Amino acid sequence: MSLRNIAIIAHVDHGKTTLVDQLLAQSGVFRANEAHAERALDSNDQERERGITILAKATSVLWHGAAGDTRINIIDTPGHADFGGEVERILGMVDGALLLVDAEEGVMPQTKFVLGKALKLGLKPIVVLNKVDRPHADPDRVLNDAFDLFAAIGATDEQLDFPHLYASGKQGWAVKDLQKDAKQDLAPLFDLIVEHVPPPTAEARVDAPFQLLSVLIESDPFLGRLLTGRVEAGRAAPGAPIHALGPDGKEMEKGRISKILAFRGLKRQPIELAEAGDIVAIAGLSKATVADTVCAPEVTEALPAQPIDPPTIAITVSINDSPLAGREGDKVQSRVIRDRLLREAESNVAIRVSETAEKDAFEVAGRGELQLGVLIETMRREGFEVSISRPRVVFQTDPESGQRLEPIEDVVIDVDDDFTGVVIEKLSARKAELTDMGPSGAGKTRLTLQAPSRALIGYQGEFLTDTRGSGVLNRVFSHYEPYKGAIEGRRNGVLVSNSEGETAAYALWNLEERGTMFVGGGEKTYQGMIIGENSRGDDLDVNPMKAKQLTNVRASGKDEAVRLTPPRRPTLEQAIAYIEEDELVEVTPKAIRLRKKVLNPSFRKKRLRED
Repeated sequence: MSLRNIAIIAHVDHGKTTLVDQLLAQSGVFRANEAHAERALDSNDQERERGITILAKATSVLWHGAAGDTRINIIDTPGHADFGGEVERILGMVDGALLLVDAEEGVMPQTKFVLGKALKLGLKPIVVLNKVDRPHADPDRVLNDAFDLFAAIGATDEQLDFPHLYASGKQGWAVKDLQKDAKQDLAPLFDLIVEHVPPPTAEARVDAPFQLLSVLIESDPFLGRLLTGRVEAGRAAPGAPIHALGPDGKEMEKGRISKILAFRGLKRQPIELAEAGDIVAIAGLSKATVADTVCAPEVTEALPAQPIDPPTIAITVSINDSPLAGREGDKVQSRVIRDRLLREAESNVAIRVSETAEKDAFEVAGRGELQLGVLIETMRREGFEVSISRPRVVFQTDPESGQRLEPIEDVVIDVDDDFTGVVIEKLSARKAELTDMGPSGAGKTRLTLQAPSRALIGYQGEFLTDTRGSGVLNRVFSHYEPYKGAIEGRRNGVLVSNSEGETAAYALWNLEERGTMFVGGGEKTYQGMIIGENSRGDDLDVNPMKAKQLTNVRASGKDEAVRLTPPRRPTLEQAIAYIEEDELVEVTPKAIRLRKKVLNPSFRKKRLRED
């Protein structure tokens, strides 16, 4: 039986996970009458809620084609730029890639990012023009754009001669010729994978000592630490002695293989022998981690690991020291928070954790607000209570000139024609530069810009307001440029509670003319907590607990019931992007609250005068 290892790469929401569902179904992984969830590989709670892939996952299918039986290991990768660290590691252990491009949306920033990584590793991608069944699909234009993208990012002549198919992942068919071929199933795609992607055993060294580069790490309650990767050389069997080498070649630990698990459909099954080219998970080591080489004892040189792009955004995670601390979560100590963050940094190489000068606070750097938001949301669900600072960009210094450099992002915006003016005006004020502008479908315009990463912090909410919720903004890290100067922050001040207690509906009703509320009636609040957004530019201390005064005077009619406007409750990402430098987000398992760093208004004013 021959073997193929492929990754599915694409921009976010171009249909990777849906296509994998159909590949699984049509290869016989599910019985004809078996019920199975949509987006079967998106098993994480947050992945299902957000509708995105966060963690790369492997699956395996058997294809009985004209060339005989073939086992195809398929790895579904995240499409969002914030999780690019996953994509980079995965591409190092496959021999081919399916590049999915939405036949309506076309080439997008993340398409360029993942394709660049694949071409750099020498892979020859198969281009799948997906969603050709959509009403405004234009596959011919998108195919030309894909060819231009290959050429623009330095594809070789061999890579430029890429095969392509037209497909509908949702309906489960792929064809070589959109006009002539019958739209039946994905057999043309399976056959093209077998024909175009080289088998790993062609260049793998089966008789050499065992070597595997760890790419993914996870914990199993029964087996302990599981290290997933491709066997680069040799054979491995349970009970065999192994040791782990760090990227520098230093020995990390010794041990024996306790179990080898291979992917079979959606499940992992124990196998007795893994050979060069197989993608497997190995149990038996307790310290080895991502980018380490697991190998036979006689091997002394580590396998080269794929370099990971540096983080661009950082936040400070500290203990929750608000008056409500410890009431809603059970993991509140700095030691527990530190251990959890270091554990995350160990398994997710795109995240970097470091100590700060402050007591009980840690700097967490990552690829973007979404990636950091997913980490904090995961911790919140695990019972942690933490305080989060405003995101800030990670600057670099030019070694030659000594200039401070800041991260620049490629931004692609699809927006209704009526709103192009306000979007360009707002982003220009944030130091963004417009590089291209053109139509992108019925009544829509596509704007391509380059903007500093810090200009986009907190802009998403304003963008949705300006475009009446119809705009779509995509961004991906591009490069570093010299610092572009100060950028105007939030224009509105906030309403800050001046006392502790439970909010009164009557007080909030009177405060509604001052701005937008973040809290409703009967909620716990404390001095220094932000309860709403001021309609003006300055911060305002208010009393949300003030009840209506009762008198002995009888009224001829009953007082009207207080009718409150529903509060605007920010999500975790919205809250983190909204706050300013002197504010924090208090995150607990039951609530997300905004607050001032200094709770006492007198101390706050004193610090303001000192600044």
